[in-house]
Amino acid sequence: MATSLPTTLGALRASEFTSARLGRSVKDELRENLIAKLRTKEPLFPGIVGYQDTVVPQIVNAVLSKHNFILLGLRGQAKSRILRALTTLLDPQCPYVAGSELRDNPYAPLSKYSRDLIAKHGDETPIAWMTPNDRYVEKLATPDVTVADLVGDIDPIKAARSNQDLGSELTMHYGLLPRANRGIFCINEVPDLAGKIQVALFNIMQEGDVQIKGYPVRLALDVAIVFSANPEDYTARGKIVTPLKDRIGSEIRTHYPENINEGIAITQQEAWTKRGDASALKVEVPTYIRQVVEQIAFSAREDKKVDKRSGVSQRLPISTMELVVSNAERRALIHGETVVVPRIGDIYAALPGISGKIELEYEGEMRGADTVIREIIRASVATIFDEYFTGTNTQQIEQWFNLGGTVALTDEFSSVTSQTELQQIQGLFDKLSPLQINSKSKPETAVSAAEFLLEGMYAHKRISRSEERSFSAAEKKQRNNDAANYAEKLREREIDRDDLKNRTRRGFN
Repeated sequence: MATSLPTTLGALRASEFTSARLGRSVKDELRENLIAKLRTKEPLFPGIVGYQDTVVPQIVNAVLSKHNFILLGLRGQAKSRILRALTTLLDPQCPYVAGSELRDNPYAPLSKYSRDLIAKHGDETPIAWMTPNDRYVEKLATPDVTVADLVGDIDPIKAARSNQDLGSELTMHYGLLPRANRGIFCINEVPDLAGKIQVALFNIMQEGDVQIKGYPVRLALDVAIVFSANPEDYTARGKIVTPLKDRIGSEIRTHYPENINEGIAITQQEAWTKRGDASALKVEVPTYIRQVVEQIAFSAREDKKVDKRSGVSQRLPISTMELVVSNAERRALIHGETVVVPRIGDIYAALPGISGKIELEYEGEMRGADTVIREIIRASVATIFDEYFTGTNTQQIEQWFNLGGTVALTDEFSSVTSQTELQQIQGLFDKLSPLQINSKSKPETAVSAAEFLLEGMYAHKRISRSEERSFSAAEKKQRNNDAANYAEKLREREIDRDDLKNRTRRGFN
């Protein structure tokens, strides 16, 4: 398609890209393409899950209103992804004067460079083309950003080389904002911008132009400006100055997934679990493992020991799932297995990755990150366990442990070995029907399901487990059994003593 596009101004005038079409503003272009998608019911933001009834309608309203807008939300709420997806509302191709730093409209050039070039070459003026991605400019706000970075500055070296006065437009070095002309300009984490830098955005937000270094060069830029930020009470790093907030048309708040299924869909979409590379292993992630991993994020967001202002990013279950699969993959490679099936134990192996995603309150820091995270994992397992085994009677399994039985499930044993060990537990595999496990199930799948059942029983304190993942009788029951055994021995001794006394009396008589 690119080869058939006009390459000169004369050819452009004779094409479908008329001055009327190119005369639309960026916000008009976004609005018209959005209306077309709404009419054909096309997906607006592919890959964005859980916002269909909340965030997306607000963004649609902002675009239809031709507003500059800001997305406010905690980390890991897809703010940057949404803003980058706005490029899907731009035209597939957009022409500009070749060589122009401002990407000038050939029919209405802004810069002196383009005006002079068109005056010199006329219809032979070269034309270049932009894709939607070329029309998106993004800047991460940091405290060291200057006005020159955003708007521009005088370039004395350019002035010297071109023998121009410093006040000439040809000596200007344009910042990111002018270079985003006829496109979308995004500033992420805008509160991190110094207040005086935010002030530099006032003109472009209200009057639609910028002025560089105090010289009488005003550029009427055509740009849609969008922002992202954490809520202002997140940290004391900075805030959005009130006049800038006043100039932002719409303020849209994002949120974390509202239920487990939405979270699972996001994690399944983003996490790298289908390896298919050098290992050549087939990865099968059970549904209950996905649920537990996602529940960890939900439980952490509600835990009083976790900092609510910081939030728990959706990146937590994504990176956790990748680590879970990797630990299961490592175990399969060690034992020469061809199928990778994660277990609950693999979630505990991912603990270092989880700790980097959670910020603790004072109480949590006193208890220690590892302890808090283990408690969260245990609570998450208990929650998901109840969805499958609420009506399951596990007394037979508990009795086996109460009689002194123990079983260890570590990465040192293959799935076949672990399955053989687990078969000693009377009634264990019979209780796995809610997980669709039967006698024909693969050892990897059966062991994973059995460990989930045992871990759930441990989470509900029906049995005990050591840090080395050795399951045994519950501590309380074990103490009761020990007490009962001791009492039985005392009774036996009392009986023996009474019998001895009786025999002694008979002997004397």
